[in-house]
Amino acid sequence: MITFPRPLVTGDVVGVTAPSTGVTPGERARLEVALDALHARGWRTRVGDVMGGDRISAGPPEARAAELTAMLTDPEVRAVVPPWGGHVAIDLLHRLDWDALAADPTWFVGLSDVSTLLLPLTLRTGVATLHGQNLMDTPYRVPEPLLSWTDVVAAPAGTTLVQGAARAWRSGPHVDYVEHPDVAEHTLDAPGGWTRVDAEGDVDVTGRLVGGCLETVAHLAGTPYGDVAGFAAAHAPEGLVVYLESAGSDAADVTRRLFGLRYAGWFDAATAVLLGRTQGREVPELTHHDAARRALGDLGVPVLVDVDCGHVPPHLALVNGALARVQHTAAGSRIEQRLVGA
Repeated sequence: MITFPRPLVTGDVVGVTAPSTGVTPGERARLEVALDALHARGWRTRVGDVMGGDRISAGPPEARAAELTAMLTDPEVRAVVPPWGGHVAIDLLHRLDWDALAADPTWFVGLSDVSTLLLPLTLRTGVATLHGQNLMDTPYRVPEPLLSWTDVVAAPAGTTLVQGAARAWRSGPHVDYVEHPDVAEHTLDAPGGWTRVDAEGDVDVTGRLVGGCLETVAHLAGTPYGDVAGFAAAHAPEGLVVYLESAGSDAADVTRRLFGLRYAGWFDAATAVLLGRTQGREVPELTHHDAARRALGDLGVPVLVDVDCGHVPPHLALVNGALARVQHTAAGSRIEQRLVGA
């Protein structure tokens, strides 16, 4: 049974803490712009003390774990959204009280290294988490047919969320928030669309969503924090729609990581695999499409690539634990997510 945190309403508090990388003094202006975007939704914000630190982490792991726990268990805080990802959120996993985090579920939102925490929370407790924009990206306008994380956390229980493939994506570099703290529009300059690489033909499958950033969640395989098979057995009789996105690894490394997860059983209950669009380097005679095909093409389930679920904007908002229906035809691609437990 999947448990969904209650939807946010006007006056609710959104907590901001940095379980991975913090915010430098030069980036504080962007942080204020992002907080204002939440205030415009009618929500209050509470910024934690663990927000600075160096470029690797915002503070000692004990402090990061304690503040994250405090926010996720505070009954007044109804969502927790880190500023962004980073590198070593994995050092918090053995420091978190998972039963306490599940007692009164709070929306936990983010991507990149934050998915190192989101995915275990769903796998271990059955509490839904949200792989969407990080806080610092929240001011960007999200183009149709995609949704912002702010739309998802405000949706009533039982809602069906409908999104589709982005019409265009950003091929250029990330905007410097120090120089442009107010930026709110992505330059979407490359044509979008998802591609099936395992076979030809239409796709129409259903399953519970689970996934995250390939470079970080791959290290959870074989640990108590990455028991995808156990989650499927306990919570997903419908099977799983597994989504993964590479932050920038080259095609050979992506191939190795996907095989590692395959050998760990992450795709045994899959009804489909969705791989995010990446700008990671391709190597001679091995494209990212080739990587997906080589590692997963003979699973016997649809494998879709160039899905808008990762480090290349714009971003789908995907709920770990939601019951998803994925459709892909020559006419287009869409994903429905039902916020239902059974």
